[in-house]
Amino acid sequence: MRSYGQYCGLARSLEVVGDRWNLLIVRQLLMGPARYRDLIEGLPGIATNLLADRLRDLESSGVVERRLTGQGSVVEYALTPWGAELRQPIESLIRWSTPLMVRGPEGDAFRPEWLALAVPALLDTRVEARPSATIGLEIGALFQLRATGSGFEVGRYDGGDLDATVRADPAYILGLAAGALTLSDALALGLVEIEGDESVVRAVFAA
Repeated sequence: MRSYGQYCGLARSLEVVGDRWNLLIVRQLLMGPARYRDLIEGLPGIATNLLADRLRDLESSGVVERRLTGQGSVVEYALTPWGAELRQPIESLIRWSTPLMVRGPEGDAFRPEWLALAVPALLDTRVEARPSATIGLEIGALFQLRATGSGFEVGRYDGGDLDATVRADPAYILGLAAGALTLSDALALGLVEIEGDESVVRAVFAA
C-alpha cells in the first residue's frame, strides 16, 4: 500500500480508497454483492487485470470480502461492515457533484442502476416530509423509487403496485432529484412524462 506518510485521517483513508476505480468498485458493491463478471459489466472502461488488483487491495485492507454463493464454488464480492460505512461519504460526493452533472452525459457511459445511489442521496437532504409512496422510474429500464418515513431507496421494479411512473432521460431525473430542475418546468418543456398520481410525484420531486 502506498503511503502519504501523514498521520491524518484523510491521508490514511485515501491510502485505502484513493486509487483510481476503488470508490467506483465500492459504489457497485453498495448496491449489493456482485460476482467478478458483474463488476466488469458495471464498470465500463476498467481492465480485467486492474479490477483484480483493486479487489485484492480492497480485500487486504478490510473493505471488501470474498464469499461463496449458495451455488457452490461461485465467488462473489461484498463490502465488509467497515466498507459499507463508505456509503455516507460517497453520497456526500454525489451531492457535491451536482454542478458537474448539469451539462449532461456528453458521451460518457451510463448505467441506469447508478441512479440507485444517486437519487436517494440527493433527495434525502432535500425532502423533509417523506410521503409513503412507490414511484416507477422509466429510464430505459424500469426502476422503483420507494419513499418511506425514514428515507428513499431505488431498486429494480419488483412487480408491485406503483402510485405513479415517471418517464425521462436519466439526466432529467438527476436534475429533479438535485433540485436543479423544477418538475413544473420539466413537464412544461416535455422533458418528463407522468403516468398515475401526479401529486405523489410532486410531493417527492417538487419539494
